[in-house]
Amino acid sequence: MKAIGIILAGGNNNRLGELTKTRAVSAIPVGSCFRCLDFPLSNLSNSGIGKVAVLTQYNARSLQDHLSSSKWWNFGRKYGGLFVFSPYLSDDNSYWFRGTADSIYQNITYLRRSKEEYVIITSGDAVYKADFNELIESHEKSGADVTIVYKEAAPGLDLRDFGILTLGEDDSVIDLEEKPLEPQSNLISLGIYVIKRTLLMDLVTKTISEGNYDLVKDIFIRYRRRLKIHGYRFDGYWNAVKSVKDYFDINMDFLRADIRRMFTQEQPYIETKPKDEPPAKYNANADVADCLVGSGSIINGNVFHSVLFRRVYVGDGSSVRDSVIMEGSRVGNHCVLENVILDKFVVISDGKRLVGSPENPIIISKGATV
Repeated sequence: MKAIGIILAGGNNNRLGELTKTRAVSAIPVGSCFRCLDFPLSNLSNSGIGKVAVLTQYNARSLQDHLSSSKWWNFGRKYGGLFVFSPYLSDDNSYWFRGTADSIYQNITYLRRSKEEYVIITSGDAVYKADFNELIESHEKSGADVTIVYKEAAPGLDLRDFGILTLGEDDSVIDLEEKPLEPQSNLISLGIYVIKRTLLMDLVTKTISEGNYDLVKDIFIRYRRRLKIHGYRFDGYWNAVKSVKDYFDINMDFLRADIRRMFTQEQPYIETKPKDEPPAKYNANADVADCLVGSGSIINGNVFHSVLFRRVYVGDGSSVRDSVIMEGSRVGNHCVLENVILDKFVVISDGKRLVGSPENPIIISKGATV
C-alpha cells in the first residue's frame, strides 16, 4: 500500500460528561461490542494500509488495554504494524501534546522511518465504514496537496461543531472554517485527510517552530491559499461522538437493520478485540424485542429497543426501553429504565425508576450504585 495511517485519539470532550471521566472519547463502547477506535482501525486495515500510528493522551489506559494485541485488526505483521504513541518527557521536550499538529511533530520519527508516499489522518471518535483506496485514487487524480473528506450535513445538525468547507469547481476547496458561528455552507469536514508524507513533515515542523500547534487551524486553514486543497465527498453512514445525544443516537442507529448489517454482516467487517463469554441467556419470563444483547448477559425481564453490552443482568419484572446498558451492569427486580445510559458495572437496586428523554438521556456513571 502507498499510504500509512495516523489516528488522532488523544482528545477529551467535556460535553460527554461522565462518559469520558475515566476514558478517552475513542475508547467509548458502541454498538454492543465495539469501541469507537475500532472503526478507523478496521477501515485502514481493510484498505490494505499495514502501518498505523494511534496518538493517545487523555485517559489512555483503556485504549492501551484495548490495543494490547494488534492481531485482531490484522496489524500483527513483520513489516508495518500498529504503533501506539503517547506524550513523553526528554531532555529537549517537556510538554504534553499541545495540539494535533504537535502530537504528529513529537512523533515525527514515525514519518521519517516510513517510505510510503501518503499519510491518511483520521480522528478516533467517529463511527463509519470507508474504503481509503478510493480516497487515495481521488487525491492522486486531483493533483491536490491535501484532500479533505466531507459530507453534506443532515438537516438539524449543529454545524458549529464542525469544520465547514466551501467548494468550487471539481470539488476544489475555496474556503475552510473551523467551528464557525455563521457557517457559509452545509458541507462538514469529517476529520479525514490525505497528504504527502514529506509535505506533512515540512508543514508540522514549520508550524511548531512558529509556536502553533493545531493541524486544522494552523496548517490547513492558515495555508489554504497556498496549498491546493481538494474535497472528497462521502455519502455513507458517518456519525461522530461529540455529545451525549450523539452517543445515544449512534447506539440507537445500530438497531436499524441496514446499519447493523453494514457493520457486522457485509465484508469487509469492522473488527474488535473479542471477549470470550457464553451466549446470552433468556430465562422463562424474558421478553426481548428489537435489541442488541451482548454475550454473557442474563435477561429475566422485558427489554425493548435497547443496546446491551456483555455480561448485563436484567432482573425479574424489570422493564428496559430505549436504553444503553454497558458491560457488567446489573438491573435489579421490578425496575423501570427508559432513555437511560448505564456506564460499566452500574448496579440499579430493586424497584428503582429512571426515566429520561431521547434528547436528554439519564447517565449513571461507571461503578455507581443507585
